[in-house]
Amino acid sequence: MTDPLELALAGLVGAGLGVVFFGGLWWTVLRGVSSPHPVLWFLGSGLLRTGVVLAGLYVVSGGQWRRLVAALLGFIAARFAVMRLTRPPAELPDSRKSRGGHAP
Repeated sequence: MTDPLELALAGLVGAGLGVVFFGGLWWTVLRGVSSPHPVLWFLGSGLLRTGVVLAGLYVVSGGQWRRLVAALLGFIAARFAVMRLTRPPAELPDSRKSRGGHAP
């Protein structure tokens, strides 16, 4: 049976891999859209990020499906964390909307 501490550690490693993957995607988009050769950025980053995550999941699982599931859950949790941390700031409320819909 798998120790709960091993599952927690696998989840943390999965979360770290998720931060690397999705944080790297965010960074790639920022750099790639302003690059003269965006295909190199996106293709290179995609291959590198995918390779790192697959190798990391292989190592952390150690051939045990429970550890792999825990790592994948951490990976998915990191997706939501990175999405929350990298979203643009909320728009400021428009002062005209608060005064009503008529002309000044």
